[in-house]
Amino acid sequence: MGSVSNDEQELKEIEILERDDIEKVGDELEDASRVAPWMKQITIRGLIASILIGIVYSVIVMKLNLTTGLVPNLNVSVALLGFVFIKLWTKILEKANIDSTPFTRQENTIIQTCAVACYSASF
Repeated sequence: MGSVSNDEQELKEIEILERDDIEKVGDELEDASRVAPWMKQITIRGLIASILIGIVYSVIVMKLNLTTGLVPNLNVSVALLGFVFIKLWTKILEKANIDSTPFTRQENTIIQTCAVACYSASF
């Protein structure tokens, strides 16, 4: 009989954990509804980062196009480099004791979109 009560107790604990997970997801959905207006999503630092990344990838795409005639899809690498670049940027500002707001998901999306547009235009 002791094992039945342990099983029942474990089931109750699992139900409680599942309810907590559902509540956390609900909280995340509420946070997602608080997206800044588009005028605040396009920032100067985001545009500077996207221009720098776009210039680097434009050179890479031109070199690949002139040597092989083929250009692979570089969207994933642009996204990765953009993320690394903005993380590095915020770390440098943090070490210099300069207060800055962290990059948002929307700014990251703007950086990726602009950088891809830059290297696509060079193709």
